[in-house]
Amino acid sequence: MAILVTGGAGYIGSHTCVELLNAGKEVVVLDNFCNSKPEAIAKIEQVAGRRVVLYESDLLDRKAVTSVFRENKIEAVIHFAGLKAVGESVEIPLKYYHNNLTGTIILLEAMAHFNCKKLVFSSSATVYGLSDNVPFRETHPLSATNPYGRTKLMLEEIMRDTYVSDNEWSFALLRYFNPIGAHKSGLLGEEPNGVPNNLLPFVAQVAAGKLPYLSVYGGDYDTKDGTGVRDYLHVVDLAIGHLNAFDYVLDNKGAEAFNLGTGRGYSVLEIVKAIERASGVTVPYKISARRAGDIPVCYADPAKAKKVLGWEATRDIDEMCEDSWRFTKQNSGI
Repeated sequence: MAILVTGGAGYIGSHTCVELLNAGKEVVVLDNFCNSKPEAIAKIEQVAGRRVVLYESDLLDRKAVTSVFRENKIEAVIHFAGLKAVGESVEIPLKYYHNNLTGTIILLEAMAHFNCKKLVFSSSATVYGLSDNVPFRETHPLSATNPYGRTKLMLEEIMRDTYVSDNEWSFALLRYFNPIGAHKSGLLGEEPNGVPNNLLPFVAQVAAGKLPYLSVYGGDYDTKDGTGVRDYLHVVDLAIGHLNAFDYVLDNKGAEAFNLGTGRGYSVLEIVKAIERASGVTVPYKISARRAGDIPVCYADPAKAKKVLGWEATRDIDEMCEDSWRFTKQNSGI
């Protein structure tokens, strides 16, 4: 029996594939490489020392998705695939709704047809909207402020409705906070195409001299240094959370949400200082105006994941930034 990992060549997906392979699981990856690179598959295999079965296809291709299930005995699915840039989702919302919602519905229909009713879903802390009532708990009211976030919120509802219609389903809805870091080997990490959307690769590329400076959006928040505070967790900790969630869906029925975070926040400037410690390089930055929709502080209450999944984040901010810097250095020709 194998585990299907959609979007398995992406940042979080690739690290999860490594942890699955290290745990002795058989892994099938479906990826169209729109947010990732084919070389990631070879790196996964190099790091883990085992092969994956790869389908280069799209969830919107119903025949291709059906072929994956027909040609493999899939025990469960870990579902990462989807468009994920918040700003872009505002510019081209119909593409995000079509890709993320329709692709997932096609996946669920194929799973139902082949009686594979266990899924770990890559959700997001964006489903908590603009509330600043931290820490966020799974019982917190849900909302979304952009099309990307709405697709996550809608998909959570679709999965809950699917379970209500058929109690044989099991869904683990994993609400990530801010994954950063990279694999210790330096082979796998966050490698965005073009200018990075996320903080860590941006800071690391400034430290590497690939970008002139970091724009810090907002320096007048009610935080320790005026910059926004977020719950950053190591991508390997996050990947291990998916293994725990996989074990959970094998043994339980329902649609349960879980926060995956550390339970504490770091400011933008604390991240900058941690990268400076890791690299020995001063990171130039400029304070810019706040971005619409940003909240001052966001961090998780991860107690439910610890109690139910037996998972907690163990890597600290210095290890996260050291690993991010190692990956940037090895892949920037510094």
